Amino acid sequence: MKLKLAVLISGRGSNLKSLIDACAAKDFPAEIALVISNKQNAPGLNFAKKAGIPMAILDHKKYDSREEFDKAMSAEIEKSGAKLVCLAGFMRLLSPWFVEKWHNKLINIHPSLLPAFKGIDVHKRVLESGVKTTGCTVHFVRPEMDSGPIIAQAEVPVFSGDTEEKIAARVLAEEHKCYPAAVKLIAEGRVEIKDERVLIREKN
Repeated sequence: MKLKLAVLISGRGSNLKSLIDACAAKDFPAEIALVISNKQNAPGLNFAKKAGIPMAILDHKKYDSREEFDKAMSAEIEKSGAKLVCLAGFMRLLSPWFVEKWHNKLINIHPSLLPAFKGIDVHKRVLESGVKTTGCTVHFVRPEMDSGPIIAQAEVPVFSGDTEEKIAARVLAEEHKCYPAAVKLIAEGRVEIKDERVLIREKN
């Protein structure tokens, strides 16, 4: 039985595309049951459409509160049968209710080596800080922004003369490998959380 995923997007959906491509392999242990967007014109929806994946578009402006919107979203996810929720450029903070409801079944990818450079304008801050290495992190989601047990990370070098765009492109290329790899580990049942740290079991 493949692990069913729900992928949440707001924009271009490049990480969604990497997950769609990974799931297309017969031996990949997960499949996407639903793509949700809070924006009707999110370019990433075209990837879902092309792959024939069910979609739900929920306009957050039509809900009275963040939690009401999250409850509607959660109902769609449950209806799809998805057991793991993947945030892939979903540009909304989630309510504590949603994070609790999907505790240890909700993951995100962030374009830095967490806990460094949480939040936005990551690549700008990386350049300003003078660090020599950056990268991306796949982690379980907790109520505090960009925190939670780390599943996988990938490093990229920062070169002198780099721009935000160059770093972003280098990091994104790693994101596209790192996210499917993290999903695969979870789908294979190899990820365990102990004392808010991820332990990865050897493959049987």
